[in-house]
Amino acid sequence: MFIIILAKGIQVTLYPYSMKDYFKVDEWKIIEEGFDQHYNKVAESVLSLGNGRMGQRANFEEAYSGDTLQGNYIAGVYYPDKTRVGWWKNGYPEYFAKVLNAANWIGIDVWIGNEQLDLAKCEVLSFRRELNMKEGYLKRNFRAKTASGKEVEVEAIRFCSMADDETGVIKYTITPVNFEGDVTLTPYIDGDIVNKDSNYDEKFWDEVSKKINTDNGFVQLRTKKTGFEVATAMKFAVLQNNTSVKVESAPIQKEKYIAAEIKLQARQGQSITLIKYAANLSSQNYKANELAAKAIAMVERISNKGFDAMLAEQAAAWAVKWKYNDIVIEGDVAAQQGIRFNIFQLNQTYTGEDDRLNIGPKGFTGEKYGGSTYWDTEAYCVPFYLATAEPKVARNLLLYRYKQLGKAIDNAKLLGFKNGAALYPMVTIDGTECHNEWEINFEEIHRNGAIAHAIFNYTRYTGDETYLADYGLEVLIAISRFWAQRITWSGERQQYVMLGVTGPNEYENNVNNNWYTSTIATWCLKYTLEVIGKVKEANAAKYNQLIGKVAFNEETECAKFADIIAKMYFPYDDKLQIFLQQDGYLDKEQILVKDLPVTERPLVQKWSWDRILRSVFIKQADVLQGLYFFEDNYDIETIRRNFEFYEPRTVHESSLSPCVHAILAAKLGDMDKAYEFYLRTSRLDIDDYNNDTDDGCHITSMAGTWMAVVEGFGGMRVRDGILSFNPLLPPKWNAFSFQIGFRGALLNVRVSREGVSIKNTSAQAITVKVYNASHIINAGDEALIKINNQL
Repeated sequence: MFIIILAKGIQVTLYPYSMKDYFKVDEWKIIEEGFDQHYNKVAESVLSLGNGRMGQRANFEEAYSGDTLQGNYIAGVYYPDKTRVGWWKNGYPEYFAKVLNAANWIGIDVWIGNEQLDLAKCEVLSFRRELNMKEGYLKRNFRAKTASGKEVEVEAIRFCSMADDETGVIKYTITPVNFEGDVTLTPYIDGDIVNKDSNYDEKFWDEVSKKINTDNGFVQLRTKKTGFEVATAMKFAVLQNNTSVKVESAPIQKEKYIAAEIKLQARQGQSITLIKYAANLSSQNYKANELAAKAIAMVERISNKGFDAMLAEQAAAWAVKWKYNDIVIEGDVAAQQGIRFNIFQLNQTYTGEDDRLNIGPKGFTGEKYGGSTYWDTEAYCVPFYLATAEPKVARNLLLYRYKQLGKAIDNAKLLGFKNGAALYPMVTIDGTECHNEWEINFEEIHRNGAIAHAIFNYTRYTGDETYLADYGLEVLIAISRFWAQRITWSGERQQYVMLGVTGPNEYENNVNNNWYTSTIATWCLKYTLEVIGKVKEANAAKYNQLIGKVAFNEETECAKFADIIAKMYFPYDDKLQIFLQQDGYLDKEQILVKDLPVTERPLVQKWSWDRILRSVFIKQADVLQGLYFFEDNYDIETIRRNFEFYEPRTVHESSLSPCVHAILAAKLGDMDKAYEFYLRTSRLDIDDYNNDTDDGCHITSMAGTWMAVVEGFGGMRVRDGILSFNPLLPPKWNAFSFQIGFRGALLNVRVSREGVSIKNTSAQAITVKVYNASHIINAGDEALIKINNQL
């Protein structure tokens, strides 16, 4: 039995036992052993597939009439769904851009005589579904009995190809166990699909054309309003008892739908296999009038390779990825499974090959958040891609924002800002603000700071300061112009103040002087002044060209920035010696999370919004987010006091929260808390901690899991252009190791009870610091640092 409750308009399902008992623990696989329909949507999310260009939830190939969320997605293809609000305010966006549920290409209807194979109606005798993260495929095995008593065994293997990133393939095998007779397989493409999150229940696709042939076919669709076109093609082959056979197929066509019905005579104990090849080609990359022909050519090409060759290519592609970003945890299989799951999902969501694309909070695993870009990318994902991929990957994430600078300026203008000030959107696909809640759209302006911090992070890590002159400074000036206008001079305080904002803790709205927002705003101004100096000195001609382009008055605008920096107000409590989250925070009733009844959590699902806003409870790291970003500005005791005050008040109802707490806890030497927060962030979706994985995984926070290991337990930082480590080993681990790419060098760092080993697997020497001592590691060499008292 399960319960459905409604909270703030959200449907929530509570299950009769913990999700922590559901998926089996394994180092390289996510395993669902046995089938529970109540957990199906969670499993569909967790076992999702993708390749950076397209992706899908782990829906069944055959029909399923139970609770499911169908999901197939094409990166960059979206629809501007008209905003739905109860009370329109000036400055609201006209639409919410959504990555669309695209044509369902995995479908294979199965009929056993006159009975349709449907696990919601059959007796499921055995069931196993596993995501092989090492080699990048999804495998499902089950045995089912129909109402008439016929039993079949099915094995389905599928993947989205990394080698051919516009394609996918399925190998679907059915074996009669106790009967002989007719079996009908009908592979299809269905474009007549909907988005569950459609604001007005409309369908977003129109048909352009379709065709079904003997063994292949396509459906070409066009999005309403935006005019994206996508051709989805399929080709299929049939084997009986592992031998290829020629079959006759009956074509079927409906609106936005094609299929081929294949009737076969099945023999007991002998397998029937359908191999279905598919391609999704978008008008982003091809001329619309060539899509269908190219999609058919694509499936013909991959079918000539064959399933086994494609599977081998898939394993090889994933082997390369794991070589550069695997994390090995020895002695703790649950922790190992968690980190690999997070890294796997990140790699199949974004590859960095296309600077028009970004990382939605749900990636290819669901519709929530519209598949759009948030500040999560800059704050959490950029560090991961900096260290685990070629520099161009993180650079492309920055260029995505640079190319949308004009729309960020338009967005600020819409809210009344002038002189080229830019406010980057909270939610976007094409640069236009899409968030329709005033407390987020108008007030959660700290997002601008994350954009600036990513520029700082990129140049600090890569040493590529040419980016500043080419792109970065133009963005920084526009952001700083926004801060200079958004900040207010208080005659009463004789200081600058920040009024009417929402910090990272979204359980507070319209507050004055949120410490984090004020801190990152003044940091932006300081950093902009610093970069002005650097660019001016390094390339005066380019600097002069830029200030002419943006009409920057260096004397007056720099003076304004400096004045704000010198006179900014930051809320602080002298008695507790902590930074106050915002003015009046201590007026709240100071209840700790440990005193909350378990039955009242998550708060967002159990409390009214009014009660949440009046409470002391913190959704995610707020002050602590600032201490994480700018830790070098504060001594360890300042960080400790603030951590010990705010951590007990944080409910972690944002997926972005536990990783920051894990990093700070490790820095403070609190390994129990650091491990607790690491395990929570790494297994957030596998164990469905927040009871919200059914609508998709939390992809962007998964980069925070990587940060918790590498920056938390590994203590990795970049200071003065030098990579440094201050490792700590969680008591439950025997050892852990990770890969780091840094300015052309590739390092394997292993931390054990004996000490730290760093192996340079690249062709160039590198200087690193371990516990503040410098070590030169030549190409191919390994440094062993034995400092037992540190570990």
